[in-house]
This record gives sequence, structure tokens and C-alpha cells, in this order.
Amino acid sequence: MSHPRILVLGVQPGTPPFRIVEIDGEVVGAAKTLTDVLQAAAAWGITVHDLDDPDVVRWVGGDKLTWRMH
Repeated sequence: MSHPRILVLGVQPGTPPFRIVEIDGEVVGAAKTLTDVLQAAAAWGITVHDLDDPDVVRWVGGDKLTWRMH
């Protein structure tokens, strides 16, 4: 199994709900939208071409479209 640089954890309760983003094993912030994940990656110098590539991004507890509690 690969170890992608970006890890997006499961949805957390909040108003609005959010997901914790880790880059290179370090928590870099909370994302409320897909755009927030891309902005965090860009701030770390990572250009994401394919959000569905598990070698680039690992989505935990849902995919890139999961932004609400189930």
C-alpha cells in the first residue's frame, strides 16, 4: 500500500462539518470543502492533478464528495 502525502480524515461534527487534513504526517488544518484540501496542498507546494489517485490523496471515512456526517 502506498503512503500518499495527503491524508483527509473522516467527517467531524461541527457547523459546518469538517475534515482534518494531514500532509506528510503533520496536521495542517481543517477542510470544510474540497477546495480547502486543494488550497492546503498548494500551500505545501503539492499540485494535485487527480483527487481519485490513492498514491496522491487518501480519503478516510468517505471519498472526496463526503462532507456531511452520516
